[in-house]
Amino acid sequence: MNIAELAVRGLSTGEHVSIIFEGSEYTNVQMDKAACRLGNALKKLGVGPQDRVILQMPNAPEVLQSFQAVWKIGAVCVPVNFQVGAEEIAYIYQDSGAATVITAPEFLDKVRIARAGAPGVKNVIVVSAEPVAGAHHFAGLLAGNSDQLDIYPAADDDVAALVYTSGTTGRPKGVMQTHYALYYTAVNLQATTEYPPDTVTVAMLPLCHSYGIGLMNTALLRTLGKTVVLRQFNLEQLFSAIEKYRVNSVAAVPTMYIYMLNYPDYKKYDLRSVKYYICGSAPLSGETWKQFKEKFGGEIAEGWGLTEACANNALNPVLGLKKVGSIGKPMKNMEMKIVNDRDEELPPGREGEIVLRGPMVMKGYWKQPEATAEMIRNGWLHTGDIGYVDEDGYFFITDRKKDIIIKGGENISPRAVEEVLYTHPAVSEAAVIGVKDKVYGEDLKAFVVLKPGETAEAEDILAFCKGRLKRFFVPKEVVVIQAMPKSLVGKILKKELRKL
Repeated sequence: MNIAELAVRGLSTGEHVSIIFEGSEYTNVQMDKAACRLGNALKKLGVGPQDRVILQMPNAPEVLQSFQAVWKIGAVCVPVNFQVGAEEIAYIYQDSGAATVITAPEFLDKVRIARAGAPGVKNVIVVSAEPVAGAHHFAGLLAGNSDQLDIYPAADDDVAALVYTSGTTGRPKGVMQTHYALYYTAVNLQATTEYPPDTVTVAMLPLCHSYGIGLMNTALLRTLGKTVVLRQFNLEQLFSAIEKYRVNSVAAVPTMYIYMLNYPDYKKYDLRSVKYYICGSAPLSGETWKQFKEKFGGEIAEGWGLTEACANNALNPVLGLKKVGSIGKPMKNMEMKIVNDRDEELPPGREGEIVLRGPMVMKGYWKQPEATAEMIRNGWLHTGDIGYVDEDGYFFITDRKKDIIIKGGENISPRAVEEVLYTHPAVSEAAVIGVKDKVYGEDLKAFVVLKPGETAEAEDILAFCKGRLKRFFVPKEVVVIQAMPKSLVGKILKKELRKL
């Protein structure tokens, strides 16, 4: 099947408003016709089945139209984290072999730099109010093409999206997500959450990301629902949108929930319409979960997923028992288990590596068969996350394999120390890394960001840790910084902290 068929199926229920952006409303029919027009334009530019198309834009309806247009003609979407540097973008351009880029005016400088290292890029399409010299005008292409377009008959195993990992451990790798994998993920995410068909969601995380793909495809299954798209995360805009459009579901990362907690004027807004608060991308501290429930009354359902498995793999029940610190249970029809170093399944309570199996698993890494073989073994995707499953089937992540600190021969989980740091009344965010040590081989170094208006010295935080951790687990040093380096979706980049 072609994943673009989901949007067409949704038209059977009739025309209704499906997207709201900066005060403008777009119906499902308008969105589909725009996608058809763009698909015809791309075909005229020479884009064919399995050709790669770069999508490098901030949040806007045109992002969703571009995904659908590319899929309708059987081509491959390559969503790009527009916040990364020009060098990394140039690598993605070159590695993907894309000949077409759809972007926005504010990113044209990065596009020009990237094209210097990727001469294969022939077409640049710009989403702008007015045409830009040397580029195709998005609105002009839509105006000059038909809204009638037959969907390309893609095979289930054809690649639909080439999503590059963040490159936290080296060069980004292109994850090949197939049409059926995306369909399977969308269907089972909806089956897991059981959101009503008229659910109103808000999209403030980057749409040019696995998040955007998952949100879009799952929303298409809720045939009477609406998505309020925010260009970027802004607390006043978020709270205002929730009140104005009676938003039911909010998906955010831990950092965003922390900012919500720190926002002083939240009582100005009526947020009672929100039934579901979802969290992913990075670990949510137990202290943040507790404070959020006390302040807003909602229970955050923490989930988890890998780009290599279409990014939606486990979730706490949205309206059921949530276990704080857990990533929940596997999504419907997805297999997860804990294994040791010999790939033997471990019983509940025993720590090991989390592995996944199912149609949502990637086809492989683009042009990297060795890395693919290392990641997928005997049909199971090895996630690199360490954790355990309890007797009730809830999974807990204790750390990443690469983040485990080996101090004097003892394995120490940074997350265990971070959870203690989060309970300090002045600490807003915390991250712990391993640093070289002459005596122990490795020791612990903590970085913290303070809450607005709070003050605390590194010595105070160390003393706090000494009263709550075994001496061996107390960080050797605490550094107070203004902000954590983060990825596009709010994940703290420990690689950058190590450079400090």
